Amino acid sequence: MKLIIFGPQGSGKGTQAEVLSAKLKVPHISSGDIFRNQIQSQTELGRLAKDYIDQGKLVPDDLTIKMIKDRLEQSDAGAGFILDGYPRTIAQAEALDRVVNIDQVLEVWISDEESLMRLGGRRSCPVDGTIYHLKFNPPKVQNQCDKCQATLIIRQDDTEPVINKRLAQYHQQTEPLKKYYQLQGKLMAIDGRPPIADVTTEIFNKLGII
Repeated sequence: MKLIIFGPQGSGKGTQAEVLSAKLKVPHISSGDIFRNQIQSQTELGRLAKDYIDQGKLVPDDLTIKMIKDRLEQSDAGAGFILDGYPRTIAQAEALDRVVNIDQVLEVWISDEESLMRLGGRRSCPVDGTIYHLKFNPPKVQNQCDKCQATLIIRQDDTEPVINKRLAQYHQQTEPLKKYYQLQGKLMAIDGRPPIADVTTEIFNKLGII
């Protein structure tokens, strides 16, 4: 099964992609991981991408799709995959359609308010990287890491101005994918607000996975 999963920041799509990957025994392919692996392996594509990143520029779509295509052609993706983080725009979706035939597309939906609550409530340990949440997974002692007692911090990505900026980009660039895949009859809308296990159950039911 060849799947795409997308949704706004904090929707839990990455978590659901991992669950699906284990259930279907196909790789969870994150576009971010592809970039990092290509750069670390110092492939030709990785070196080209690094040149753009080092200059603070976006990697062009034609280079990105080459890296995606290279990853999808690897043997572990032969029986299927869950693609996470790509495509982000209509142009990228059109490029992907020229490379592979996607079976289903899952949109894990939450409101902007929910996204702000989930991401804004995160606190991170600057020493060991442990992530807490003020509501869902609070530390035993307020603002202190359970493991090393370091003072917890709010990552730059989890501040309200940054979250709002990322959400605005999502609505402008990525949300149009809903209509694009609806017209292809491939879109499945998933309510990302319930607990993780309930969201997983909805996904499995809609995909017909036992």
